[in-house]
Amino acid sequence: MKIYFKISVLILLILAGCVKRNRNPGDRVRYNLLTEPPSLDWSITTDSASIEVLDNLMEGLTRYDENLKPIPALAESWEILDNGTKYIFHLRPGAKWSDGKPVLAEEFVYSWQRLVNPETAAEYAYFLYPVRNAREINSGAIKDLNQLGVRALDDRTLEVELVQPLVYFPVITTFMVTFPERRDLIEKYPDSWTEPEHLLTTGPFILTKWHHEYKLILEPNPHYYGPKPAINQVIFYMMNERTTELTLYDTGDLDLCQMPPAAIPSYRSSPEYRQKPILGTYYLGFNVLKPPVDNPLVRRALAMSIDRSKFPEILKGDQVPATSFIPPGLVGHNPKLGFEFNPQKAKELLAQAGYPDPKKLPAITLIFNNQDVNQLICEYAQAQWQNNLGITVYLRNMEWKVFLKELQLDPPAIWRLGWYADFPDPDNFATVFLSEGGNNHTRFKSKEYDDLVTRAAFEPDPQKRQELYHQSQKIILEDACIFIPLYFYSVNYLVKPYAHNLDFNAMGHLYFKDARIDFRGGK
Repeated sequence: MKIYFKISVLILLILAGCVKRNRNPGDRVRYNLLTEPPSLDWSITTDSASIEVLDNLMEGLTRYDENLKPIPALAESWEILDNGTKYIFHLRPGAKWSDGKPVLAEEFVYSWQRLVNPETAAEYAYFLYPVRNAREINSGAIKDLNQLGVRALDDRTLEVELVQPLVYFPVITTFMVTFPERRDLIEKYPDSWTEPEHLLTTGPFILTKWHHEYKLILEPNPHYYGPKPAINQVIFYMMNERTTELTLYDTGDLDLCQMPPAAIPSYRSSPEYRQKPILGTYYLGFNVLKPPVDNPLVRRALAMSIDRSKFPEILKGDQVPATSFIPPGLVGHNPKLGFEFNPQKAKELLAQAGYPDPKKLPAITLIFNNQDVNQLICEYAQAQWQNNLGITVYLRNMEWKVFLKELQLDPPAIWRLGWYADFPDPDNFATVFLSEGGNNHTRFKSKEYDDLVTRAAFEPDPQKRQELYHQSQKIILEDACIFIPLYFYSVNYLVKPYAHNLDFNAMGHLYFKDARIDFRGGK
C-alpha cells in the first residue's frame, strides 16, 4: 500500500512539473531528504535525515558562522573559568520556544541529564563525557542524575563543569544532543512529542506537517529570536533515488538537487552545478565477532583487495579515495595510515588465516540501506572481492529505519555507513569507535584505543595531539582493521538560479533560514 502511494505521488509530481515548470510561487524551498527521518527526538536520533530537519527546527547555546566557528545562539555570551574546566553560559533575554515561553537554563539541565541517563539509551551520550560525571552516570556507576556537572544558577544562567579543560567545548554545544528540551512536553506526550501537533522548537522554523514516508513541511517560527526567514515554507520530500530527484529538479518541482553519479558529467558546465568537499568518510564496517571476519587476517585481506582509486571514476564527483578515517582539513588526518590495494598480499593473508582456497571461506553478507549510490558502491566491493580474491559476498538492502535497527541490535559481518562531522574536530571521528560508543557497530573494544582518544581530546599541543590520533587510528585501521575506509565525501548538487543562499557547508549541513527565492535574479 505504502509503495503504491509513493509511486502515485511521484507520478503526480512529475506530471505537475511537466505542465508548468518553475512553478515555485517564491515563498518556499523544495528539497529531497532521501528518506523518512527515523526520529526527531534529538536525544536519541543519529541519522543524517533527522539531523537535516533538526538543524532547521532547533538551535542550542551556539551555532556556526560561515567559517565553522561557534558563535552565540540561545546563549548571548559565555565565560571560561577555573583554567578552562568551568563554563558559564548566559541565555539571551529574547530566546523563546515556539509557543512563546522563554528558554530556561533548567531545560538544558533536563536535556543533558536525559541524554546521559542509561534508560534513554542515547547513542550520542558519549558527546557529554567531557562533562563531570557524565561517563559514570551513563555507565550506571552513578545513579543520581543531579551529579552531572551542569546546573541552572538561575533562569538565564547555565553552569557547566568539565573533567579537564577542553578547548573546543563550545563547538559541542552547536550539536543537536545539547539542545534544550521541555520536560512538560515529553512527560505529557512521551510517544508523540515530536509530531507536528506537539513539537516545540527554538530555531527559525516549526514543523507544521509530517506526512510520513512522503514529506515534511516547515514554516517560520513566530517567536524565533533572530530575523524571520525570507521563505514561508521548506518542503522536505522523501525519495531514495537520486535519479528520481534529478527528474523532479529538471521538471521544476525541486529547487535543490544532489546529483546521481551518472548525471554529473552532463551537468558540470551548467551554471546551476556546484561541488564541495565534505568533512566525511564513507566506509564498510565489520562486526568483529561474526565469523569469518572475527579473524583480523580476513579483515585485512578484504581491506587490501578493494581498489579505491576507481571511486572518482565510478562516482564522478571528485571524491577522494581514502585508506584512513579522519578527513583532510582536520588535525589527525594521515593519508599514510590504512591498507593500500594489494590483492597478492591479501591472498597470502587469507592463506595465513586458514583459507588457502578462498572458496572455502564461509558465506559473507554485506548489508546496505536502499539508495542507488550505496547499491553502486556495494556492487563494486562485491565484484572486487570476487575478482581479486575469488570469494563470494552476498548483498542485502533494506529500508533506512530497518537498516539502522539491525546495526543497533545485531550487525551482520559487513555493512556500509558514512560519517559526516557533527562538529569540525577529529575527536568527532575518533570517538565513533570508543568501546562504549553508541555509534560503534563493530563490537570492537580496546582500552588502549579509548585511552589514546581521551588523551587526544584534552591535549592542547597540536603536534602531540596529532601523534595521539596517529597511534589510535593505527589500532583501528591496521592492527585490528575494524572497518574499510573507501573515500572522503564531496557533495555535487544543482541549485535553481532563482534560489539564493542555498549552499552546503563543509560538514554537509544545509540551513534554510537565510534562503531566498527571487525570480527577478540578482544575488
